Amino acid sequence: MMKEQLQKIKEQASAEIAALSDTKALDDLRVKFLGKKGELTAILKQMGQLSAEERPVMGQLANDVRTALENAINEKASALRAAITEQRLKTEAVDVTMPGKKRSIGVRHPLNIVLDDLKAIFRGMGYTVVDGPEVEEVKYVFDMLNTDEGHPAREKSDTFYISDTTLLRTQTSSVQIRTMLKEKPPIAIISPGRVYRPDAVDGTHSPIFHQCEGLVIDKNITFGDLKGTLENFAKSLYGNDVKLRFRPHHFPYTEPSAEVDLSCFKCGGKGCSLCKGEGWIEMLGSGVVHPQVLKNCGIDPDEYSGFAFGIGLERIAMMRYNIDDMRLLYENDARFLSQFRC
Repeated sequence: MMKEQLQKIKEQASAEIAALSDTKALDDLRVKFLGKKGELTAILKQMGQLSAEERPVMGQLANDVRTALENAINEKASALRAAITEQRLKTEAVDVTMPGKKRSIGVRHPLNIVLDDLKAIFRGMGYTVVDGPEVEEVKYVFDMLNTDEGHPAREKSDTFYISDTTLLRTQTSSVQIRTMLKEKPPIAIISPGRVYRPDAVDGTHSPIFHQCEGLVIDKNITFGDLKGTLENFAKSLYGNDVKLRFRPHHFPYTEPSAEVDLSCFKCGGKGCSLCKGEGWIEMLGSGVVHPQVLKNCGIDPDEYSGFAFGIGLERIAMMRYNIDDMRLLYENDARFLSQFRC
């Protein structure tokens, strides 16, 4: 009786395996006949009813049936996988004669290009790049920089105050103060970063922009050292033909102070639309560090002196690439940014 049942299972399973056309149905069939609750297992549970002489014979037959079914299922699975692969090769064939798809490769933002150039130039002159917090204390932005209360720069109309003692920094000069408090001269640093002022957005202004300030503190530093440094910087950035003009100015943290203009690189100083007919383009502010600023940082002004300067990265980028609207740098227009491929 059991022998007939085993033979029937083998024949039925073999027929069903041959008729299958997908792997899911094949897996279901494996469970149906060979699973823990499958038909073959159910028959094997009847082995206890057999005599001692019949058990080894039926056991061997059951193992032969199991082996035959497992081999048949594995062969069918291989055949189905091969058929699926063949079908995919036909339906997903690649036409090698078609033109390839162009991959779009990103480019560096013009502000990052300019910043990397500035870092390379000043590192070549022995400067270190330092960073500081953008949410800053009033004492580092104004008080220690000799900018007393009542100065226009401290007005709420010119500064983003978070509290009476905290604000979004209006300049990266606060990094200079933190550096002088932490390190002893000689000091030679640049401090690039974002700064914030409540300016209305237009072609030349933004409430968020980028500065790069520099500071040198050592013995016997003079205005001549500042002039030579800025000339070397400008020529490295714009070429040896560029000329600098220093105009007297006033900054509370430097004395003497000067605004620095560059000869227009577009017209060579003759006058054009870029320089508004003047032949010069305003570039940056600079000066010799005020003795009181040195005292505020615990540095003896009788022994040490220094110079500082600050320049807007947007201004450098606009001058270098002849960009006439500052907003183009922030709008993330791929058509505009794709022009700056190195």
